[in-house]
Amino acid sequence: MKFNEKLIKLRKSSGLSQEELGNKLNIARQTVSKWELGETTPEMNKLVELSNLFNVSLDEMIKETEIPEVIARELDHKKIDSVYNDVGNAKKFIKSYIIVIGIISIIIIIILLNYFIRTAFNLW
Repeated sequence: MKFNEKLIKLRKSSGLSQEELGNKLNIARQTVSKWELGETTPEMNKLVELSNLFNVSLDEMIKETEIPEVIARELDHKKIDSVYNDVGNAKKFIKSYIIVIGIISIIIIIILLNYFIRTAFNLW
C-alpha cells in the first residue's frame, strides 16, 4: 500500500476530515488533499507528526506495506472512545444546564408568590 493510500485509511479510521487533519498539522486542507492524491509528499517533520498522530512508526507510514489490522482496529477504538467522551461531556453540560434552569425557575416562582401574596393581602 502506498503512502497516500495509507494516509487516507488512517485519516478515515480516525474519523478526521481533510480539514480537521490539516488543522491538527497546521497546514491547509489542500495540502492534505495533494498528499492523498499522491501529487506531493509531506516533509519529514510532517511525517513525524503524522506518525505520532496515528500512532504508527515512520516505517509503517512510508514503506509500501499494509497497515497492520491491529493498528486499524486501535484507531477505530480511539474513534469510539472519542465519541463516548463527547457524549459524556454533552450529558454533563445538559445536567448543569437543567440544574441552572431549575434554580432560576424556583427563584422566579418565589418572587411571583411573594408578589401575589403581598398583593392579595395588601401588604405593600
